[in-house]
Amino acid sequence: MKPYLLEIKDLCLSREGRVLLNHVNLALKPGEIHVLLGLNGSGKSTLAYTIMGCSGYTPDHGQILFEGRDITGLSLSERARLGITLAWQEPARFEGIPVGKYISLGMKEPDRQRVIEALEAVALPPAQYGYRAVDKTLSGGERKRIELAAVYAMRPRLAILDEPDSGIDALSLTDIERLIRRMANEGCTILLITHRDELAEIGDSASLMCLGSIAFVGDPQETRRFYRDHCRLHPTPPEPLKLGLEPKEGQS
Repeated sequence: MKPYLLEIKDLCLSREGRVLLNHVNLALKPGEIHVLLGLNGSGKSTLAYTIMGCSGYTPDHGQILFEGRDITGLSLSERARLGITLAWQEPARFEGIPVGKYISLGMKEPDRQRVIEALEAVALPPAQYGYRAVDKTLSGGERKRIELAAVYAMRPRLAILDEPDSGIDALSLTDIERLIRRMANEGCTILLITHRDELAEIGDSASLMCLGSIAFVGDPQETRRFYRDHCRLHPTPPEPLKLGLEPKEGQS
């Protein structure tokens, strides 16, 4: 059995009296594509920011392990050096610089061929986009593709993709799926966060998040059915899944 690359153990996070993460447990194997489904506001992005170590997202309880190492106290930059990266739901804006330069910013060493491959991987012609400025002339979908190209170019060990399909038209989803599989084939472990149940089919495994808790874990088809039956069509969310790792009564 392969050791887990990422383990999230009993993670809790509250802010101003509101519970954002409620005893979250999750584990990803090396090279795995894991799809995290959930409605908007269920805590998916909060979990992504907490794994990445973003400011203001220090957990109140629990651990984040990367290759068995506790990284809960590490900074965002320290986690990035370990090979963890996050593709934001809203792409970062670096106005004015060429697209090719933006894609190369996260690379350890500049590699023109890798930039070309990254643009091709998201179906943006390099000759057309490589020297084009990152500015308001780019559509939201083009910005999102460029963000994904930058993540691909980094060769991360763990890529957290937060709603990678947002701003992308339906015909382009095939390109996104192809990119995700290409990353996995190159050895990247992927946590794919989405509210669209059809994207669950990309995954090797999947889970459902609801009200800050993991409510279901299973294969992609099972998780998709559970999501559609309990979340998409009903106003009342399911009870959080008990994994046996929650603190006993009286413990925090």
